[in-house]
Amino acid sequence: MKNEERVQDESFRGYALQENMWVVLLKTGTPLAFYQALNTLYKMLDSLMASHINAETVSTVAYLSQISITVSSVGMGLATGSSLKISEAYGAGNDKLVGERVGNLFALCGLLAAVLLLSIPFTPIILRVAGTPKDLIEMGSTYFSIEMAGIAITFFNNAYIAVERARGNTKRIFWLNMAVILIKLSLTACFIYLLQCGITMIALAGVLSQGFLMGMGLYYISKKGSVFRLSAERLRLKKETAVPLMKISLPVMAEKAAFSSGKVIVNAMCSVYGSLTVGALGICNNLTGIFSNAQSGYQEGCSAIISQNLGAGKPGRALEAFKKIFVINVIFGTLGLVISFASIETISYLYACSSEGLNVEFRAVILNIFRYDALGTIVPWGISASVMAFMYSLGKTGKILFINLCRLFLFRILFLRWLQRFTTLGSESVGIVMLASNTLTAVLACILSVSDIRTFCRKNNLTFIRRI
Repeated sequence: MKNEERVQDESFRGYALQENMWVVLLKTGTPLAFYQALNTLYKMLDSLMASHINAETVSTVAYLSQISITVSSVGMGLATGSSLKISEAYGAGNDKLVGERVGNLFALCGLLAAVLLLSIPFTPIILRVAGTPKDLIEMGSTYFSIEMAGIAITFFNNAYIAVERARGNTKRIFWLNMAVILIKLSLTACFIYLLQCGITMIALAGVLSQGFLMGMGLYYISKKGSVFRLSAERLRLKKETAVPLMKISLPVMAEKAAFSSGKVIVNAMCSVYGSLTVGALGICNNLTGIFSNAQSGYQEGCSAIISQNLGAGKPGRALEAFKKIFVINVIFGTLGLVISFASIETISYLYACSSEGLNVEFRAVILNIFRYDALGTIVPWGISASVMAFMYSLGKTGKILFINLCRLFLFRILFLRWLQRFTTLGSESVGIVMLASNTLTAVLACILSVSDIRTFCRKNNLTFIRRI
């Protein structure tokens, strides 16, 4: 008699390869979209509670959080790339290879976590190298040290989520993340409003909530019967298994780390306008990120579906998934743009209010940056995410790396430097750069994807332009 976990795994494989593609993408991608959106929303609420202390605290959390994201992006890149190979083996029905790849993914994440934990004593040096303003280092050094411990835990959690995504168990991802968010926000509210603590306890709340997810992840992934089961014997690194994972993941790791570190550079460049501009940019990025990260959730779900269909020898369905996720993300982005503009007045007011009263200057900076950031992020990123979902599944991670390097260094950092040197726009230039960089990235992604689509269609005797 088959184990319940194995029956579920085999059922989803047949579902992903045969069911109506609209249904598959929406059912698989929507929980991931909510997962990503709520993840960003809780960061917004986190910084909103930090604003109860003062505006400088918000800027400290926003700045250091971006450095944290840069560090964690390495593990996220490894999980993203590896999940594609896991999905491919899953779609092909090679259960033995699925198990080996899952075990090697977690072994690699364990090595990354060990390196990170050993680097905690050097936190002040890391912050100085990242160009962190001196006043923010003094205020947030301990905060960041605790964040580093939390990131080590998220390396495991990212791997666990990647495996659940590959097996189509996106509802579990959603509900576990909801629990993490509730734990994190409850603890943060208790520390700030009841105990009147500083930002250090905000980081501790994050570690405790991620620890909960790690515990639940260990429970679910070690259950017997599933082809995705993690066991001690599978944790041994094997060259023939680990090398393909690293080969596809390294460009993704480099791309995510480079882009996140670029945001740190942008934050450092924005500091010439004052710490309020840094905080305002972080707030705007979080608000638009609710929708753009949701689109990334659809991207991740679609990548898994495309990889499974490619592994099963169904290129037509893979192409169909790409076209449909493009439509879904553009529609979602349009709705997100309307909602964000309708809510920004209220949100900016909430962030500008603290125990010290309303900071009119801070609110004005938020509104000034947001109007550009929203226009350039939400819809254009939906286009980019859809195109990259197809590229990821084809293994074109090097090309995605190139796109995001252009997005960062050419469209963002160089353009911001030009605006700072040759204009007197002030903090408004930050919003203009976000508009330009994200829009140009979408254009570049579409241009570079044309040759891949043509080659794919020619190789598989498919026609791209037809009724979706």
